[in-house]
Amino acid sequence: MVTGHSGIPCMIMRGGTSKGLYFLADDLPGDPGERDELLLRIMGSPDDRQIDGLGGAHPLTSKVAVVSPGDDGSVDYLFLQVFVDQALVSDQQNCGNILAGVGPFAIERGLVAAGRDTTSVRIAMANTGGAVTATVRTPGGEVTYDGDVEIAGVPGTAAPVVLDFQGTAGSTCGSLLPTGQVSEIIDGVGVTCVDNGMPVVVMPAAQLGVTGVESPEELENDASLRRRLEALRLEAGRRMGLGDVSDTTVPKLTMVSPPRAGGACGTRTFIPHRCHTSIGVLGAASVAAALRLPGSAVDGIAELSGGPRVRVEHPTGYLDVEVALDGHDVTRTGVVRTARKLIDGIAYPR
Repeated sequence: MVTGHSGIPCMIMRGGTSKGLYFLADDLPGDPGERDELLLRIMGSPDDRQIDGLGGAHPLTSKVAVVSPGDDGSVDYLFLQVFVDQALVSDQQNCGNILAGVGPFAIERGLVAAGRDTTSVRIAMANTGGAVTATVRTPGGEVTYDGDVEIAGVPGTAAPVVLDFQGTAGSTCGSLLPTGQVSEIIDGVGVTCVDNGMPVVVMPAAQLGVTGVESPEELENDASLRRRLEALRLEAGRRMGLGDVSDTTVPKLTMVSPPRAGGACGTRTFIPHRCHTSIGVLGAASVAAALRLPGSAVDGIAELSGGPRVRVEHPTGYLDVEVALDGHDVTRTGVVRTARKLIDGIAYPR
């Protein structure tokens, strides 16, 4: 058992618009139950403030990446969502933002040899079986975090991390449209249940009596809305083949509204009970797929360009994601993110 005296090597990184703890799998217990119990102690959960741990008191800052060597020079990435106020750790989803830090972390830890200018890191996503290639800047054979790329929701600029996904469609549910329907009605609301890397229930904000421009705080404080959304989520989870999702973090819920800042659409996302201050990478990929599906519940809301890029507006800016479809088949999903190493040292669990 890892104690507060022995500690465990850990790197804290910002990945995209999230922040998390990155570990080598060999530094954690092999038994999942023991591993999760240790991570709860390291994060300081369950506690609303996570005051006695490294968690940031919000789902976006209570995340973990577990990285290990894969086959033929690749690396394996297991994402774990550590609940803030419950003694729960979930492996039922990917996180595309924390994924942005996996390539740099793998190079820093010597799992992948750095190239002279850039390094391509092939990553197997253990949660869903998907794969992605991350291209990381490594001038002179070292990871650089400095650059001129700005992403909404993160102050300043940093070096780009280019993520090209493979096999995103149906990564969790088995198909892009898990219910077999492009559009359906749940609790009087038109929805599209889609899985292009993240199971998401996409719906028009107007059908829930909101404009889609409300702040996350306003939406979270609307108790009636939250009850309705949770009832809708539970039924959608059942229809998507996910079973009883009352104690899981998927599916996410995204309300779509017309764009207001030059993008394709506006969004407000629940993850699943807190309203996201931005939007997840894979969540945005699923929303973009729903926007491109003729006859979807949000068909006609977005202002789409002719190319594959979709600018998804969110409470703190936007996220550009490229999704190309051939009928109901996803042919490409790509995105540019940034990451930054914040601290590298020893974590001491309580």
